[in-house]
Amino acid sequence: MNADAARALIRQAIVRRVFPAAVVQVGASAGVVFDEAFGRVTFDDESAEATADTEFDLASLTKPIAATAIALQLMESAGLRLDDPVAAFFPEWRGRDRERVVVQDLLEHASGLPARLVDAAPGGRREFEHEICATALEYTPGSKSIYSDLGFVLLGFLLEDRGGAPLAPQFDAIRATVGSVETRLADIRAPLEFKPPASNRARIAPTIPMDDDARRGRTLRGEVHDSYAAALGGIAGHAGLFGTGASVGAFARAVLRAARGDAAIPSPLSPALVRLATTKSRVPESSRALGWDTMLASSSCGTRMSPSAFGHVGYTGTSVWIDPERDRYFVLLTNRACGGGTLDEMREVRRAFHDAMADT
Repeated sequence: MNADAARALIRQAIVRRVFPAAVVQVGASAGVVFDEAFGRVTFDDESAEATADTEFDLASLTKPIAATAIALQLMESAGLRLDDPVAAFFPEWRGRDRERVVVQDLLEHASGLPARLVDAAPGGRREFEHEICATALEYTPGSKSIYSDLGFVLLGFLLEDRGGAPLAPQFDAIRATVGSVETRLADIRAPLEFKPPASNRARIAPTIPMDDDARRGRTLRGEVHDSYAAALGGIAGHAGLFGTGASVGAFARAVLRAARGDAAIPSPLSPALVRLATTKSRVPESSRALGWDTMLASSSCGTRMSPSAFGHVGYTGTSVWIDPERDRYFVLLTNRACGGGTLDEMREVRRAFHDAMADT
């Protein structure tokens, strides 16, 4: 492990103002091998230092960690099928081009939906559902994969309806079940959660809204950065989770153990379900799996992970990658979306970080 190189890389990124704060955790099936916090929670020299207890807006890590886990759970407990037509869940999802779209297409970003809506976020679920169902598809479903927040927003609605409960309590139940085996997940002071309580906000790394966000001009602390998730009350299929390096690491460790065949990990993170969720899509030229992304030499995981690696990134500056072949997971949480650098700069830091930590 070149820990010194990784530390220098993260510290230099802070000096370059790619992000003000970062928490890193690298581990194996047996436990943590590297765990460290860097920087301050804003670029203000007087702001609090980042610590192991600092919570971050995980942004799109919500997709694999929460939405995919809930989908897998409902496949076991509520008869959800990957080949269920989306039209069976939403009366407004109509049209010949939409008839072939199934749940698997939403999970694999292959539904034909664009990334985002043209106009500002609607005011709630009913309006979102209508707008998404009325949005023209950009390509023939299943012909290719284009990353779509809209697909996961719609998937979140579907999971709530099939599960008979909002996403948050469904995910809380999963976290508790997995935590019964991966005890560190159960014992962590700040768990993976939607809508952190006000008592936690002092230790949450802030973000700054986008220019097209109605909340622009103020700092967000404990409020989800994504405007769509905010319009949905902070809880959505594509974004909304908050967590610490330790809580994301514990979840990643449970997934890693399952991916390596540990039958002690319960559903929905059992070995069979994790294998299903991380199998690369058959969509042409797609690296996507069910909510997860898979290893490409050009991806954010760098060049040195094995072909079995899978992971995801978040717009705010977060990422998690898991490499079953090498028995490693890598968590890098930052608040880039607090006046930090560009997406390309963040991507460069991620790639360099994973390459530096490749020999752990």
